[in-house]
Amino acid sequence: MNYKTLGQFIIEKQADFPFAKGELSRLLRDICIAAKIVNREVNKAGLVEILGETGETNVQGEKVKKLDVFANEQFIAALKAGGEVCAIASEENDEIIPVDSEISKSARYVVAMDPLDGSSNIDVNVSVGTIFSIYRRTSLSGPGTLEDFLQRGTEQVAAGYIIYGSSCMLVYTTGKGVNGFTLDPSIGEFCLSHPNMQTPKAGKVYSINEGNYLHFPDGVKKYIKYCQEEDKATERPYSSRYIGSGVADIHRNLITGGIYIYPTTTKSPKGKLRLLYECNPLAFIIEQAGGKATTGGKRIMELPIQELHQRTPLFLGSSNMVDMAMEFMTRFSIEKVS
Repeated sequence: MNYKTLGQFIIEKQADFPFAKGELSRLLRDICIAAKIVNREVNKAGLVEILGETGETNVQGEKVKKLDVFANEQFIAALKAGGEVCAIASEENDEIIPVDSEISKSARYVVAMDPLDGSSNIDVNVSVGTIFSIYRRTSLSGPGTLEDFLQRGTEQVAAGYIIYGSSCMLVYTTGKGVNGFTLDPSIGEFCLSHPNMQTPKAGKVYSINEGNYLHFPDGVKKYIKYCQEEDKATERPYSSRYIGSGVADIHRNLITGGIYIYPTTTKSPKGKLRLLYECNPLAFIIEQAGGKATTGGKRIMELPIQELHQRTPLFLGSSNMVDMAMEFMTRFSIEKVS
């Protein structure tokens, strides 16, 4: 079998970035190093004292899991050691983490990340993941600033996610399509397994936490009922598939087709997912794979960002399904589609 490692693939694709001098390649390498370490710990988490909560609560008001802390520390350490970033933003940290070291003086990038998405599932052995987004800095020199992160999703240089499941897989884009790499533990390398990933224009799966149905906007309620109706022409009813781990749900729908919805609710009127390090990178990937990502009314990647942990609703997946969901939002939602 002919393997093409992530490193070989990146070198081949460097011609796509004539302005770059290898920094982005090294930055992706640094992310992969941390991913391998986190994957190792995820695989043995049940055997060591790394499960359960720390007793602390993060800036999002969520209970911090021990593996969350570990993953956050590993990615921060790898990014700092690599010297390609001048600042890091993480779901686990209230403020940005400026990088002021000799090695990072000429750093041209910033990274925003959710180091362990779906962490509420850690203790029950459900797939979790890492989401990351890379921007070119806007500040001129020195450690990075908050303004370096307050860029629309359209300005992303690269984005990706790592899913820690039955296999460990990295999916990323630099705006030239989407490619997936599976970690081969026998050689310790991510190898190209899913070249040029394209999501179907339509699918048969909708992913949403229906336990919150009563709190959804009317447009979402109507769309769910549409998904459940029988109609041979559109192959309905669709199947409801919701893992509760965003990366896992979106990864499945990316491959097989489907829609993932995390709308506003009466409890979360601005939405719950974070724009900078969850929705924007996932939107970049899905759009590059031929899908769509919106708030239910507006394109996710065109939203202005005013704060680090800004929240937004998310409708993401196969283009035809997202279009239909947006149509229901326009027709039936009393609330303003933000």
